[in-house]
Formats: sequence, C-alpha cells, structure tokens
Amino acid sequence: HRPLVCAHQPASMASTSSTGLRKAVFVKVKDIQPGTSGHNISAKVISCTVVVDRQRPDGSSIRVAECLVGDETGCILLTARNDQIDVVKPDESVHIRNAKVDMYKGFMRLAVDKWGLIRRAPEPAPFIVNTGNNLSAVEYELVNVPEDHQTNG
Repeated sequence: HRPLVCAHQPASMASTSSTGLRKAVFVKVKDIQPGTSGHNISAKVISCTVVVDRQRPDGSSIRVAECLVGDETGCILLTARNDQIDVVKPDESVHIRNAKVDMYKGFMRLAVDKWGLIRRAPEPAPFIVNTGNNLSAVEYELVNVPEDHQTNG
C-alpha cells in the first residue's frame, strides 16, 4: 500500500513511516523573522535569567526566564516558562521544536508554547555561538503603508 499524500503536499515530502510524521527540519538562527512560527532549532544556551518567580493564589508557581540561545549564525532571546527553565541551563545544548517569534516592545523573542518542546540535545553542539549577531537586539517598527502605495498583485 502507498502512503497518503495531501493534495497540496509534493510526493517527495510524504512520509513513508507508519506514524505519518516527517523528520524535523532545523533552521539557523539568522533565518528567523518576526511574526513567524514552526521553527526547529539546534542551539546552545549562553545565559538564562529568571525574570518572574511568583506564587499564584491557588498555590502553584509561575516562573519566566529570558535565555540567550544561539548557533554559529547568531543568537536570540528565548522566553522560557516553568519547567522549560530546568532544561535551558547555560552551556547546555538544546533542541527547540515548533518555536514561534513573539514581539516584545519591538524586539524579537523566541517562545515555545504547549504545541512545542525544548529538550536537551543528545550530544553537545559542535559550534561556537555567534553572539555578535543578536537578533533580539534589532528593533522592529510596525509601519502602516497608505493604500495608494500598496501594490495590487
């Protein structure tokens, strides 16, 4: 029997595994853009600072940390929450799955919600992080384009 292929999916991308899952495609940090999602990244953790550590009225706690992560092409701040903080320790290599880009005061932050995953890499990453290209240090501004300047495809 042949694997099912979506009408809009090229046959070359179809999975032949019985689970229907495709192998993750990892991107480089330099290729991350504002407003995008679904990023899989192999990175090293440079630093991690807890910025929120509070108790909720129900007794549970909420923790948020800003962690600088990156690869040989650049680095970006990752907003880690609760149990994610226990994984992103300085000098650790991590695999970040299905990350999205959030904008915070005009700056990019990488975030992983309930549909994503952060876990330790099985072996140390073989690269030195390029801290000279910090994507979270670039400020973006939302620009409104007047209707008479927009192109009509």
